[in-house]
Amino acid sequence: METIAIIGGGAAGLAAAVAAARAVREEGDGRRTEVVVFEADERVGRSILATGNGRCNFSNAQVDAGMYRNAEFVGKVLEALAADSAREAADVGEDGFAAALGCAADPVHAFFADLGLVWREEGEGRLYPLANKASSVLDVLRAALAREGVRVECEHRATRIDAPERAGDRWHVRFADGAIAHARAVIVTTGGRTARDLVPGALPFEAQRPVLGPLRTDTDLVKPLNNIRVRCTAALADPDGAPRAAEAGEVLFRDYGVSGIAVFNLSRFARPGDALLLDLLPQFDARACEQNLRNRRARLGAPTGEGLLVGMFVSQVARAVLKQAGLRPDAPFADGDAPALARTLKGFALAVRGVGDARQCQVTRGGFAVAAFDARTLEARELPGLFAAGEALDVDAPCGGYNLHWAWASGIVAGRAAAAALAKRKEKGTGRA
Repeated sequence: METIAIIGGGAAGLAAAVAAARAVREEGDGRRTEVVVFEADERVGRSILATGNGRCNFSNAQVDAGMYRNAEFVGKVLEALAADSAREAADVGEDGFAAALGCAADPVHAFFADLGLVWREEGEGRLYPLANKASSVLDVLRAALAREGVRVECEHRATRIDAPERAGDRWHVRFADGAIAHARAVIVTTGGRTARDLVPGALPFEAQRPVLGPLRTDTDLVKPLNNIRVRCTAALADPDGAPRAAEAGEVLFRDYGVSGIAVFNLSRFARPGDALLLDLLPQFDARACEQNLRNRRARLGAPTGEGLLVGMFVSQVARAVLKQAGLRPDAPFADGDAPALARTLKGFALAVRGVGDARQCQVTRGGFAVAAFDARTLEARELPGLFAAGEALDVDAPCGGYNLHWAWASGIVAGRAAAAALAKRKEKGTGRA
């Protein structure tokens, strides 16, 4: 019995397992090849249950490779998946409801429709399971594992993967308890430093850091704003003032800094020392903002600074803005105060100190360098038989279902390719014990 070993039972690992097992079955090799998932935790899919606040934004209706880090590589992987998925897309198209969802146009959506998942689309193309529970996504994956005969070994923490001495020989997966598993193909789907530690020095590895999370900023201004939300445009600028990135959306103030989807997306580019600039009135340009303040002053009868902002912002935000503008909240607002207040409203500045809370970050940037892998198969170029998917590779994207889409897509590609490589070696008769 030959083995395809999958290290990690998260999103990419489970997709790889289902795809590999299906490919093995379709090759008629199910009695000679098994697919095994090794998971360090006590159960698979725990990370899936935590996504989307427990609802699991599992994909997006419009996936664009350009949104990803290492976009060219991601584009080639998605193209490879599409080219290899014509048969499965046709099978899903036979289901009227699945066809109505348009899932046949995207191989990942077709994959899940074929597993029985039903979903709905929310704002910005975000796809959520119809049951509104992340558990329904995990349920269809676990059911597929059972149908396809995948063996799941939980509480098996892999610590090292040793390459075979000769090409085509078995890989050796070593575990924390001293056990060793032998496999003809290995797919690494673990994120974080775990992936690097499994094959130390064997593959180029990009430094990692948590992203898609809150940012820690200077706290004098934000502490009084804790749990207040504002709709704005947020922009990052480096210490020299050069723009890095911008996002429109909701920002949530916390006592340590800022959170919210717009901030999560900017965290992919933020560095300590950057300035986070909040445009609190994005509907006005700078000149119109200044004139609007003068008009309000005239209309409201020369109020105080805080009185001028009543009806525009809650009092805590108004006081913070006035403080940064160098204006007293209780002092009469003069016509000459409009330029300073307008500048602050158009660029309420917070100094970025780093990640606010790494535990809240949704993904880890970094991983195996994509140049070391064939985009068509996700097999390591210099280590035949070793594949990688998901967060093990240096790929990430903004919020909106894109990171999970990458996990599923890369897992399917790696799973199918591992099964195909095993079948090819058997056909050539080069497999050796």
